[in-house]
Amino acid sequence: MPSSIGLSASSPEPAPNVIFEHQDFDGHEQVVFCSDPSVGLSAIIAIHSTALGPAAGGCRMQPYATEADALRDVLRLSQGMSYKNALADLPLGGGKCVIIADPSRPDKDVLLRSFGRHVQALAGRYWTAIDVGVGPADADVLAETCDYTFARASQYEPGFNPSAFTALGGLNGIRAVMAHTRGSDDLSGVRVAIQGLGATGSRLAGHLHEAGAELIVADIDEAAVADAVAAFGAKAAAPNVIHAQDVDVFAPCAMGAVLNDQTISELQATAVCGLANNQLAEPRHGAALRDRGIAYVPDFVVNAGGVMGAATVIYGPPSREASLTKIDGLYDTIRSILQTARDESRPSSDVADEMALAKINAVADNEATR
Repeated sequence: MPSSIGLSASSPEPAPNVIFEHQDFDGHEQVVFCSDPSVGLSAIIAIHSTALGPAAGGCRMQPYATEADALRDVLRLSQGMSYKNALADLPLGGGKCVIIADPSRPDKDVLLRSFGRHVQALAGRYWTAIDVGVGPADADVLAETCDYTFARASQYEPGFNPSAFTALGGLNGIRAVMAHTRGSDDLSGVRVAIQGLGATGSRLAGHLHEAGAELIVADIDEAAVADAVAAFGAKAAAPNVIHAQDVDVFAPCAMGAVLNDQTISELQATAVCGLANNQLAEPRHGAALRDRGIAYVPDFVVNAGGVMGAATVIYGPPSREASLTKIDGLYDTIRSILQTARDESRPSSDVADEMALAKINAVADNEATR
């Protein structure tokens, strides 16, 4: 039988120090460890905050090297979702889940159905969706055992991937950061290095190509790179040097922690704006980017287009038009964050964090005084 161990402030059992003292714990409301030995399921659900509404965030399936790696990833991703949903003005809190498994395994559907039961047991405190290793069709499999699933293939016309919403947010972000650094959001001739050509990165490349940008691309999937070269006239670069290209914008669209001591020192771009989660290896790297004069668009702001577009089913009737309007609003939000950071000589990551926390804490304080 599946089993879950829930660790929260209200749990009668003491949590191991590895949780409460974890550097990325950040006051999470609940961390649930999910197991189903009968199918080989090992997963973690992290609920960071429900102050603004039910926690919402995708389901990531990845063969993490260690359980510690999985725990760190889910805690950081969950916190990012709280901040993302707050700055996106959504009535949602932040959560995330990870399944420790190779998404190419043949029994993936079995794992997803088993895991869906764990999410169902939370009775709507957490809604899950697509992420790395889990696509819209997989979300429909999750929905077979879980009512709290969004971004499902069956919710859209055939062939549409809700990651397209995320890519549109990325286009608005790059326009905004170019307006900030160059005084114009015209992308004609702007050079962009895209790291990662998955569902979001490839769509962002298409939007940028249509806008007249010049692209350099990298991915571990050589076929994806070849497609981008053929379709968008992109140049190819090796994955380990894509960040160091002589471009205007570096756009990380793969895995996190790509902005670290080494890569930041090698950047030639004047701006970083991409769709990957948790791009800063450590919070201090926001200041490192500022010190080098590189404008950084915080990832949880620019990649909010996906949840803006897909999560409407949680709190109201879905509306493509309303979603696109909200995604267009990211342009002004990003301009405001970058301008505040410049005026106050502060890292843009710190500015965005404080804006999100202010919204979350204001609601939490009101609830506490009732």
